Amino acid sequence: MSHTVHPYAHRLGIIKDWKSRWFATDAKFRKNLKCDILLREFLAEKLRGMYLSEIELDRSEKVFRIIIKTSRPGIIIGRSGEGATKLKNDIVEFIKNIGAETKAEIKLDIEEVKTPEASAAIVAQMIAEGLEKRMPFRRVMKTMIDKVMACRDVKGVRIFLTGRLGGAEMARQEDLKKGRVPLQTFRADIDFKRYEARLPYGNIGIKVWIYKGDVFAKNATPKA
Repeated sequence: MSHTVHPYAHRLGIIKDWKSRWFATDAKFRKNLKCDILLREFLAEKLRGMYLSEIELDRSEKVFRIIIKTSRPGIIIGRSGEGATKLKNDIVEFIKNIGAETKAEIKLDIEEVKTPEASAAIVAQMIAEGLEKRMPFRRVMKTMIDKVMACRDVKGVRIFLTGRLGGAEMARQEDLKKGRVPLQTFRADIDFKRYEARLPYGNIGIKVWIYKGDVFAKNATPKA
């Protein structure tokens, strides 16, 4: 019972939906799963600093849809859609390079996140950006917690940093929390993200939990 579980996986099929939606036989399953994992890693690295919230993958016989949710869609799309076209070509090339070519047409959808402060992934990236600019870590944490709690939908937030904070010789941990973050309750809508700030003296690990209230049966995500 003491084992820590991922808040998203813990609620999968209860109030959370799958981020990869497709069905395949054994041979195709391995190929599709490998493609999904490598593609997510490729896009996370390529779009670093563009406040990427989520990547959803939807496969059917004829269409492979990639949905990118970000608070900076204009930067990714580019002037007159040049950025989106280049990104799509890069994705096609990457899929070809990893040997996961598909007959389905690849479609790229870029969606805007209206409230970036309510997304754990974007908040973690904002913290990383502040730390990489050598801002004091306590100020970064406090500023971000105040910004997140200013959102109407958010009921609680917790930020956890670990590593050589402030450039200290010895690594340590810092934790800051405001409001409620009930991790045990299945109906609690918890958004969670791990991220890393890359600094010259080593990486700093960032964890963010955001509690957005309870989800009840009438407005829950339907089970697949």
